[in-house]
Formats: sequence, structure tokens, C-alpha cells
Amino acid sequence: MKPYRIPQKDNIDLDTFQEPNDSFAGYTYADYLNWDFEEIVELIKGKIFAKAAAPSRKHQEVSIKLSSRLWNHLEKKSCKVYSAPFDVRFSKDPDFRKIDSVVQPDISVICDSSKLDERGCFGAPDLIVEILSPRNSKVELQNKFDLYQEFGVREYWIIHPAENTLQINVLVNGIYQPSRLFTSGQKVTSTVLPGFELELEDVFFRGLRSNTFPNRNFRKVTFIIGLLKPHHPPNSER
Repeated sequence: MKPYRIPQKDNIDLDTFQEPNDSFAGYTYADYLNWDFEEIVELIKGKIFAKAAAPSRKHQEVSIKLSSRLWNHLEKKSCKVYSAPFDVRFSKDPDFRKIDSVVQPDISVICDSSKLDERGCFGAPDLIVEILSPRNSKVELQNKFDLYQEFGVREYWIIHPAENTLQINVLVNGIYQPSRLFTSGQKVTSTVLPGFELELEDVFFRGLRSNTFPNRNFRKVTFIIGLLKPHHPPNSER
């Protein structure tokens, strides 16, 4: 796993990087390990995405509260919980030159210890939680949705911290089935973690409102969530 470095004001110029095409398969984990950017980057299907700037206070509060509840629930169980920065590599081939997707989910729960190594996780976590930022783009969100679905992440939680909402996507026959939006005052459970219950009021701090970020940015992110649609692989059950 690469050392964590707080992103600086000077952003990575993504236009200087080559896009995957017929003659260029894209960047790999081998490239990723050699980069020394001030910003945190992720690879999705060989394409570089810059992570958002340093997480907001609300983002961190939600992450810590949820991580601690998962940790307490899993303390004497085989599943492990990890918070970003934590590299998750997605590929059918462990060769660093063949791995074209490396992401840093906000929270990952892994129940198969054979997927864990000193660099992070190779293969699909059982549960991934992403906490949205105003900088998240539709392309990034859709690509992650498709990536997690393709590799079999059993549950994918999307948290909108400014709006205090949670959507749970459960993998059924290889296709994500999205829940309705949950919010403060409601309790949620997990199909992956038997016995785990989460009171959302305990995660979404009372009194912290959506003006944590400019409203126009998060209205855009809310709209993007609504556009995320499962991509049905060939011959999949509908």
C-alpha cells in the first residue's frame, strides 16, 4: 500500500495521461506503484481518476462512526474492516502488469483472509462503502458501480453526507438491486453481515446540515446517484 499524502492545491493534469484505446490498454498497478503524485489517484479499467481533496469534517465523522460500529460488530469474527487509504486491486490476474483497477474505498469489509496481503486487498471485498464528495463525477461513480458489480462486491453502500442519506446496492444474480434512500431516524441491516444493525441517526450527526458544502455541488451528486444503472452482462438473469 502506498503511503498516504494529503492532496495539494495543484491538481493532477489528467489531460497529460493517455486514454485507454485500441492501441493502449491503459495504465496498470505496476505504473501506479511508480507514481509519486501529491494527489491520491485511483485506476479504473486503466484510466486515472484523481481523488477528491482532503476529506471534509462531515465526511470524516461519518466514516469514523460507521467504521467503529463495523469494527465493534466484527471484533470477534473472521471479517475485517479497513478504512482509506487502503488499496483494493481488481483483476483476474495477480500480475502487477495485468491489474488495471486499483481503488481506495472509504470503507472495505473483507471476510476472506486469503484476499489480504501487505499491499491491501486483491479481489472483491464483501462490502464497500463510498462516502460522496462534491468532486465525484458521473463517469467515476458509474465506473465504480460497474467495477464492483462485475467483480462481485456483494454489497455497495453509497452515503451522501450532506443530505444524510444512504443507498444500499445488493448483488443479486450478478446485478445490483438498489434500495430506496435511507436517512436519519431509520435503521438498516446488511445481508453480508448477519446481526449487524445501524441506527443512521448515530452516523448522521444531528445539527450538521447540508450547507457543509455548496448546495449546487451536492444537488449534482444526488442527480448522479439517480443515473447509476446496473449494466447487465451477456446472458445474465434479469
